[in-house]
Amino acid sequence: MRRAAPLMLLALGAAWPLAAQQRGQVVDRIVALVGTTPILQSQLEEQFLLAQSQGATIPQDSAGREAARRQLLTRMVDEEILVQQADHDTSVKVTEQEVESEVEKTVDNVQKQFTSQAEFETQLRTAGFASVEEWRRWLTTNQRRTMLQQRLIDDLRSQNKLRPIPPTDAQMKKYWEENVSQRPKHPALVSFRQIVIAVKPDSGSRARAVALTDSLITALRRGANFAEVAKKFSADTGSRVQGGELGWFRRGVMVKNFEEAAFKLRPGEISDLVETQFGFHIIQVERIQPAEIEARHILISPTISAAQIALTHRLADSVYAAWKAGASYDTLARLYSDPNESRLVEAMQAPDLPPDYPHSLATDSTRGLRPAFEIDTVTGRPKFVVLEVTKWQPEGELTFDDVKDRIREQLGQQLAVEHYLDLLRRTTYIDIRY
Repeated sequence: MRRAAPLMLLALGAAWPLAAQQRGQVVDRIVALVGTTPILQSQLEEQFLLAQSQGATIPQDSAGREAARRQLLTRMVDEEILVQQADHDTSVKVTEQEVESEVEKTVDNVQKQFTSQAEFETQLRTAGFASVEEWRRWLTTNQRRTMLQQRLIDDLRSQNKLRPIPPTDAQMKKYWEENVSQRPKHPALVSFRQIVIAVKPDSGSRARAVALTDSLITALRRGANFAEVAKKFSADTGSRVQGGELGWFRRGVMVKNFEEAAFKLRPGEISDLVETQFGFHIIQVERIQPAEIEARHILISPTISAAQIALTHRLADSVYAAWKAGASYDTLARLYSDPNESRLVEAMQAPDLPPDYPHSLATDSTRGLRPAFEIDTVTGRPKFVVLEVTKWQPEGELTFDDVKDRIREQLGQQLAVEHYLDLLRRTTYIDIRY
C-alpha cells in the first residue's frame, strides 16, 4: 500500500493534511543504488514531505524544489552508506530490545495525543497505514537504521578514530549564514551582586557537635568500623548509605579545608576534626594514586535552631536597610557575606537561576535592591540573600561571537563525519539515477 505520508509525522506531532498531496497515482522507480540496496522515488518523496512538515525551507520554484530533492537524496545515500557500514562492523551492536524500547516510547507518546483509539486509527489510515502493526513495523525499521548510524559514529569517536577536524573561520561563517532559521536565542540575562549570609549554629549546638565528632574519632582510632559509624551518624545523605564512600577525586573537587586535610593522610589513617561550611568531618583515605585519592568521610552537622534562623533573617533585613540607605556594598559584603558564595554574577541565563531565587528575577527588568530572601531551605542549613540587580537583558538573538566556540565544536564533528563518509564512498558502489 502506498503511504500517503510518513508516520514519523505522528511522532513529531505534525499535521496530516500533507497526505492529500500524495493521493494521485505515482509510478515508483529506483532513484539511487547503494551497493545492491535501492532507494525509491516514493522514499524520496516521503522524506521530502517530512522535511516540509519539520519546517525546512523548501523553494517554491520547480528548479529549486528539484535541487532540494537532489540534496535530500544525497543525504539518504549517505545514511544508507552508514547503515551498511554499521551492519558490516562486528563491533556495532544494536539489540532488538533497544529498538523495541524506543519504538514503544514513540507509540505511547503518539497515542497520548488522541482521545480515543478510534481517532488514532483513523489518523493512521489517513497517513497511509493499514493498521497499527504496519505502522509499528515501519517505526521499527527506521528506528533500527537511526540507532545503527548513531552507534557507529559513537563507537568510532570512543575509539578515537573520528577526530574533529578544526574548521576555518570561513567555514564557520558559512555555517552560521546557512543556518539562519536554526540560530539559537538567548533567554533573559540577569547580572547582580549579592550578600549571602549563612545561618550559624548557636554555641551550645556547636559544642555538642564538636564533642560528638571527637568521641567518634577516638572510637575509630580504637578500631570501630568506619562504614558502620558513618551509616549511623553521618549527616551526608549522599554518602551515608555507602558507609561514607566518596570514591576517587582529584584536587579542586572538594572544598578547600576538606581537600587540604584529605590529601595529607596516608591510607587507613583517621583525620583530626576538619571543619567546613557543612559542619565537622572525619576523613579516612583508602587508596592513593598519582594526583587522586579514594576516601570516605563522616559529617557531623550542628543543629540549626529556629531561633538562629530568625536571628539571621533579622540580620539580613538590617543589611538590606543599610545598603538601601547608602552603606558601602564592599564594607557590608566583607562583614557579612559567606566567603564560600559568589558575590558577583554576570549575565546569568534566567533558566539557570538557582531554584530558591525569586522567579521575578527572570522577568523583572527593574534594576536595584531586592529584599532579603531565604535559600537552601531543604538542607537544614539555610542562608539569606540580599542582592542588587545591576543589569537585565531581554531574550534576544545570539551573535556569531556568542556561539563561535559552539559552532567550532559542532562543525568540527560534522567535518569529521563528512571525511569518513568520503572514504566510504570510494569503496561503495553508488549509482544515482534521479
